[in-house]
Amino acid sequence: MKNIVLSGFMGTGKTVIGRKLAGRLGVRLVELDAEIEKAEGMTIKEIFSRFDEPYFRDRETAMVKKFAIQDNVVISTGGGVVLREENMKALREKGVIVCLKATPETILKRTSTSGKRPLLNVDDPLKKIRDILDYRQPFYEKADIMIETDSLSPTEIADEIIRKMKELSG
Repeated sequence: MKNIVLSGFMGTGKTVIGRKLAGRLGVRLVELDAEIEKAEGMTIKEIFSRFDEPYFRDRETAMVKKFAIQDNVVISTGGGVVLREENMKALREKGVIVCLKATPETILKRTSTSGKRPLLNVDDPLKKIRDILDYRQPFYEKADIMIETDSLSPTEIADEIIRKMKELSG
């Protein structure tokens, strides 16, 4: 089976679903944001405040290239990984891109308890979510598989991804 690459906006369930899939399939989970934090010795929030978004995106691309060539992994990406075509090209080499989707309201509910979301440190986070989603939507739609996560449990989402992966592999 090809690698499973989870993409989608923050709060769509990439980390939770990644863990569930890796456990069910007996493969390793690679969380790109966690790998960046480990390599940089600071949190994503600290990277954004100390440097800037382009600096972070460069680190992200380096991690994509490092892990996209591995076999038998589930890769959980950051929400903005889709913005660079080189990232998607590298991830597609050995992987199937699965985009997890949710409504802006669901995303806000899921992310509001976390102070780890630097892009949402604004006065109107719901508007910010809508604006970023509108911009990123064409990138997310290039995924091989799209899954709506609003009303599904993590187990149901994992089941759906595995079912669709089997369909793709014939």
